[in-house]
Amino acid sequence: MKKKLTDLNIRLNTLTIFRGLLKDPVIKAFQRLLNSLEEKDPLRQVSAYCGFTASLYQETADLGVYISNLIRNDENFYVKSKAGDAMISPAVEACLSAELDTLQELSGITSDMVKDVIGYKGFLPDWENTVFDFHYDYRERILRLPYTGYGIYAKYTTFHLEEGTIAAVKHPDSQSLDQLFGYERERGLIIKNTEALLSGTGASNMLLYGDAGTGKSSTIKAVCNHFAPKGLRLVEVKKNQLYRIPYIVEELSANPLKFVLFIDDLSFTSNDDNFSALKAILEGSVSTCGDNIAIYATSNRRHLVKESMGDRAGDELHVNDTLQETMSLAARFGLTITYQRPDKEAYLSIVKHLAEEYGIEMEEAELFRKAEAHAIRCSGRSPRVAKQFVELLKIGI
Repeated sequence: MKKKLTDLNIRLNTLTIFRGLLKDPVIKAFQRLLNSLEEKDPLRQVSAYCGFTASLYQETADLGVYISNLIRNDENFYVKSKAGDAMISPAVEACLSAELDTLQELSGITSDMVKDVIGYKGFLPDWENTVFDFHYDYRERILRLPYTGYGIYAKYTTFHLEEGTIAAVKHPDSQSLDQLFGYERERGLIIKNTEALLSGTGASNMLLYGDAGTGKSSTIKAVCNHFAPKGLRLVEVKKNQLYRIPYIVEELSANPLKFVLFIDDLSFTSNDDNFSALKAILEGSVSTCGDNIAIYATSNRRHLVKESMGDRAGDELHVNDTLQETMSLAARFGLTITYQRPDKEAYLSIVKHLAEEYGIEMEEAELFRKAEAHAIRCSGRSPRVAKQFVELLKIGI
């Protein structure tokens, strides 16, 4: 058994396609364990054994599951080439097959195998070994790349920019379509446009504008959550990060997944450099979005640029040209959807549905009376006001 483990350790160091796995903390701990078996120091062997087990336990107690997840999420040159429909050399394919054999063997190493080599008679923790067919699973994964993606895009569905690079949001908003009430027509347009993005038939960049609290942002998040299993990912871009969009597009353009670049609460002041950056991306720039990317923005302003009477008077000779430029940004979105405050009937309908969902038991007339009073105190009706009202009822306030 010791010879088998020594050979496996050597083969792990020959990994080429999956070279990045050698940097994984659990794999590094396993190699330290295998290296310790070459020495006649029981204390070091036991310490390395428990160090590996502790590292594994932080993720799972199953070595087979852990190795399977590593393979599935590894962002290597092979999976990137397959995602781009590139031709793969027979030598690389042979390398992949050999490395999957090595990883298959690694996933089958049991705690008893290692304990037999150590020879320590006291207690040592065990791990489990679920059996997978890595060759079959990896081929299936390659076929499903347009829906699952690779690397962090396979593990997560929502992202943001962190220090200029795309980073995963590990605990995103779980808003679902079932939790939205009202605005069926508006939501239907968003869903239809998103389906066009997923099918590759040509989606429009989209602007949702209207009153605050009407559910613009929630709808985009819910739609993206709904279509995540079909290969849709959301990347949130803040207004002061708009200049990074060309770099985002460059990074994502070859990815097999589809992406929504989400810009929330969009508005500009005059002479804002971010205005020009977004305008260039939406139309006329050499770095416009590819077929797998669409921009979804929300705003409380129809024309996006904060404008004063002084801007209209101004001291420019061609003031009308300047005004047209500031108003043209909204027109550059291919699809504009208006979210208006609900009327009384729509507002009370939302309250009724939410009350049922939250399990509120109250006479309808009393519920509606209190809902209307709450809307007056909150300066108007909106889905957000309705939700806040029902949440307050739920906790007895």
